Amino acid sequence: MADVNTARLCTEIIHTHFGPLTAQVVSILLTRGRLPLPQIVRYTQLKPRVARASILVLVQQNLLWHAQSDDGTEVFEVNVDECLMRLRYGKVVFLAQELFGKAGAEVVQIVLDHGKLRLSDILSLLGIYDQKTITVYRGAIHKLVTGAYLKPSTILSHVSPKDKQIKYEAEEKAKISGFPTAKELREAKQVAEARLRREEEEAEKVGLKRKAVDQPAHRARKRKLEEDEHVVDETVYFRVNFDKFNIHIRNNLIVGATRKRYNEGAAIVLRGLLKTTENSQCNVAEVRSVPMSVPSIVMQLSDENSLARGLLLDEKKPSNATCIKEYLGMLSCGDNPTPAGKAASFVSFSSSKVQVEFEIVGRRLRRHILESVTSEKHGNEGVRVLRLLMNTGKMDDKQISKIVMMPGKDVRSLLTALAADSLISTQEVPKSADRNPTRTFYLWYVDQHKAYSTISGQIYKTLYNISMRRRAEQEVPEVKAVLEKRERSDVRQDEGLLTRLEREILREWDAKQEKLTALEMRVEETLFILKDLGVLGIDED
Repeated sequence: MADVNTARLCTEIIHTHFGPLTAQVVSILLTRGRLPLPQIVRYTQLKPRVARASILVLVQQNLLWHAQSDDGTEVFEVNVDECLMRLRYGKVVFLAQELFGKAGAEVVQIVLDHGKLRLSDILSLLGIYDQKTITVYRGAIHKLVTGAYLKPSTILSHVSPKDKQIKYEAEEKAKISGFPTAKELREAKQVAEARLRREEEEAEKVGLKRKAVDQPAHRARKRKLEEDEHVVDETVYFRVNFDKFNIHIRNNLIVGATRKRYNEGAAIVLRGLLKTTENSQCNVAEVRSVPMSVPSIVMQLSDENSLARGLLLDEKKPSNATCIKEYLGMLSCGDNPTPAGKAASFVSFSSSKVQVEFEIVGRRLRRHILESVTSEKHGNEGVRVLRLLMNTGKMDDKQISKIVMMPGKDVRSLLTALAADSLISTQEVPKSADRNPTRTFYLWYVDQHKAYSTISGQIYKTLYNISMRRRAEQEVPEVKAVLEKRERSDVRQDEGLLTRLEREILREWDAKQEKLTALEMRVEETLFILKDLGVLGIDED
């Protein structure tokens, strides 16, 4: 089950997209956990036909997992990650337009609207009947499927991955004779994860099939040769693969951080690095990119003419290769071969190979958010204490007071305030076995997992408040009446039917919508850094 803030946000998202009845079903499942249909009907007090229709919509939109319980009853569970991903729909369509043009963006938009679709359904919903236009959209769909931006929706994708992993682990543990050791349990878990990963990879290959194509031979050779060509399987349902789009969001964040830290030239070089390895990037859980050679990076950036502007070199007109090597030295912190330099790097650069360090950059972005929250709530003094504890580990209040050069009473009150916000935690070290508080050391440290979880909960609450504010603004009687009038077919064809007052109300409403949407995008970007980029490295921070 999800926590309170996550459950409220998911319910509000479903209410906005599908209405109150479907939101009621989601709210019950988030509150009470997985349930069969009879209990959903009982708790929601909806008619069975309405509850069944709501569940069908949610399953079609990939928002519900359904599985068989131990007694054979079918139970339903909310896919929280898929629900939260709906906040990112606009960004996904924008990225699809950048990568595949207008046709790709329209295809992705249709699939997002309907959850999962076949090739024929996509073309039918787009309303395309011209053969030339159909060829263009078929090509866009083929690129999306080949690049794994659209993935097949199979039976396995409707079952919770956690359920499958628990099942596979139980099967592996059953093979162990006697009392299992820690090593055997760890190996069983690894085998189960590998099996689950292998099944997912095999399932994603279903979307393409081979088609024999006859091609004429060259010149005098008149016979025909048969080749196998991959085409989209028209019997397979496709859904959007958010992992591939998340890769581009992560890469844009890394490029933006590079531009902020160094200059535009360094951002161009890093964008070229990411572009070179883009096809090999599968998800945001990768620790680093695949190794690439410097000549391949030079070929990727051969047309760039502005690289020398951000450097101060002895040569008057340095070559692009020279500039790129200088930038790689900067990005890898080659002048600071210490742990601090490595923690501040963007890439690892040896004599011949370059790799982008995704985990190091993600860890630094998360730490920046933690320090920003601390600065906003507790000022510069709070940031000084936080950085000290993150860099040195556990310390008592007297050591902290001495190093940060603050009075003891101020440090103690500041530490209490930071602990109240879950930004730092305490570790008890008793002197005696009775754990008497008077004979116990209390050490302060930063529990980053707890701190990030607390900040994520606050972000969920903020996103919920933004959505509620949007709905409250929409429910104002004057605005609601004008919005309903704008939806009329005659008004949509001729907005001159609106009065001047109504046009002003709409202008104010659109301005408020734009501000709320911009705020929601910024907050959701912070959530992306903490949640999606936080899959690696939190425990080692």
